[in-house]
Amino acid sequence: SRARPARSTQGSSSAASDVYKRQAYMRAAHQLLDAKPLILDDPVALPILGHDAEKNIRDTATHYQAPEVLALRTRIVLRSRFTEDRLAAAVTHGIKQYIILGAGFDTFSLRQPLWAGELKIVEVDHVGTQSLKRSYIDNAGLVVPQNVVFADINFEHESLHDGLLRYNVSLEKPTFFSWLGVMMYLKEEAIDAVLHSVTMFPAGSEMVLTFVRPQGNAPSIIAQSVINLGEPWLSYFEPEEIEKKLRDAGFSRVEFLTPEEAETRYFRSRPADLPVPLQTNILSAIR
Repeated sequence: SRARPARSTQGSSSAASDVYKRQAYMRAAHQLLDAKPLILDDPVALPILGHDAEKNIRDTATHYQAPEVLALRTRIVLRSRFTEDRLAAAVTHGIKQYIILGAGFDTFSLRQPLWAGELKIVEVDHVGTQSLKRSYIDNAGLVVPQNVVFADINFEHESLHDGLLRYNVSLEKPTFFSWLGVMMYLKEEAIDAVLHSVTMFPAGSEMVLTFVRPQGNAPSIIAQSVINLGEPWLSYFEPEEIEKKLRDAGFSRVEFLTPEEAETRYFRSRPADLPVPLQTNILSAIR
């Protein structure tokens, strides 16, 4: 029998929506406040948040330049950029399906490059978050491309596997998954259930995910902020621990984006206005 998460891959709907909107504002602030070339060029980040977003960000620019906010913004745009780079490479190897777990206000589907045109893009999230996002899309006058599906999968009643089948996702095709900024909100049982569903896809499938390392005696400023929103972090892994979990689940290769590799790939060719991450917390796992 297929394991089912005790809790959704996205967290509770209202609190998750608050977290997602904060992340969206971080991506928008990157477009406005940070030096060029940007780590993540996202022309939809501002429009989707409405007419007041630019003024809100500029009026609170001091907040966005605080060291802990700069660090958070860097993590958010870096993980999206790394994911989209890996996805672009996967498409050249024949990947045709892209599943975004806990999609939130991710804008890739709205600004997809030409190479993504043949992808089936499935955004998985709470119906409440999806409804809010679609209202923002409509208010911004944006159009959802025809290759995009919004999948409301209730993990209290069905597995990820069964939910994807309901939205006509083929289990016979290698598939690319992103799972960004979500896993830390889940208990280990729920994490294992999602990984089990992903590894039911064939060899060549790939997953990019982020994880949080143990916090020590006191939570970080970021961890405390999500606690205040009612979404505490529940799972922590050292790199060797998450690698073992992924290999045990059935992934054949695990590749981490280390701070050194991130600096070489994404920071060295741009001004030093954003801090290079100090910890490894992004990886790619391949079936």
